[in-house]
Amino acid sequence: MTTGTAAPDLAAIKERQQKTWASGDYGTIATTLVLIAEQLCETVDLHAGERVLDVAAGSGNAALAAARRSCDVWATDYVPQLLERARERAAAERLTITFREADAEALPFPDGSFDAILSTLGVMFAPNQERVAGELLRVCRPGGKIGLANWTPEGFVGEMFRVIGRHVPPPAGVKPPPLWGTEPRLRELFGDAVSSLQVVRRHHPFRYRSPQHWLEAFRTFYGPMLKAFEGLDPSGQERLASDLLELAQRFNQSGDETLVAPGEYLDVVAIKNRAAGPDRDHPEDWR
Repeated sequence: MTTGTAAPDLAAIKERQQKTWASGDYGTIATTLVLIAEQLCETVDLHAGERVLDVAAGSGNAALAAARRSCDVWATDYVPQLLERARERAAAERLTITFREADAEALPFPDGSFDAILSTLGVMFAPNQERVAGELLRVCRPGGKIGLANWTPEGFVGEMFRVIGRHVPPPAGVKPPPLWGTEPRLRELFGDAVSSLQVVRRHHPFRYRSPQHWLEAFRTFYGPMLKAFEGLDPSGQERLASDLLELAQRFNQSGDETLVAPGEYLDVVAIKNRAAGPDRDHPEDWR
């Protein structure tokens, strides 16, 4: 008789993730990360009129950045509350974006539909990494670009998740999201389906009034941290808070009482192999 570790229940994990990201108010955190999306659009070198899809769009940073560059933009996320915030922001800026509630692991678009696929700090959190990578490749046209911004394992946010994981263990059998912030893993995920893979290491500074201010903001608005604290008793919450404050102090480069912690991430541009098949000429058919 042989025994083995049971495969993770990805559907149940995904359902919990949806509730996690719907908690708090991620849009409040996302407003501090706008420059990451703007930089990604420049790295990808978007051209006006290109068909662009923002996957796991959250409150819309990348979609808005692409629309500001006169692209034809679609945005998807599986958390309706986040898409509603993105709609509000698009309306405020008078930008045209088509929003669709959709799972990054099952995108509702035909093969080869888009010139560019974007995701800023989004698809990296999907539980089935291989399936997500396959979907990004599938809906990108041959010769099109996939642009990603992913937190690195050793950066401030990657270390933050490591600290949280010591107090609230992540689901067994699911690969850590910050693996998307490593070039070897990206090459595993995309393989020979891409003709080139450009990876640039960048830093986005988290600027708060103090480490304590950062912690209060994240445990109030950032779903994964909010849920981690909710899952602990008072003494456990104190220990987690202490470890997170120590982390913030370790990364702090402000030189005063404020917090300036560089959040390391990878700016990624993959070009889909032109031999991968035909693209679509009429996206309006499925708009």
